[in-house]
Amino acid sequence: MIIGKVVGNVWATRKDEALNGFKLLVVKPLDEYTERDIPTIVATDIIGAGIGDNVLVVKGSSARKALDKNNAPIDATIVGIIDEVDIDDN
Repeated sequence: MIIGKVVGNVWATRKDEALNGFKLLVVKPLDEYTERDIPTIVATDIIGAGIGDNVLVVKGSSARKALDKNNAPIDATIVGIIDEVDIDDN
């Protein structure tokens, strides 16, 4: 799983039919431990996340399984909104 922050929305009038009805959000993955800069991703949202939320994202086949859409062209899905993250600096 990936921890990320929702930074935007994606609207696509024309897209693969399998994506119809899905909310698409732009997520900036966060690396709280090393603070690396990781490129943004687009993820489907099944839990009602919004801009500014810290979220849990699954990728690959897990992303499709979370949606029960094994044949859809989906690579990332938001599966949780994070309340708090504790990291041990040692």
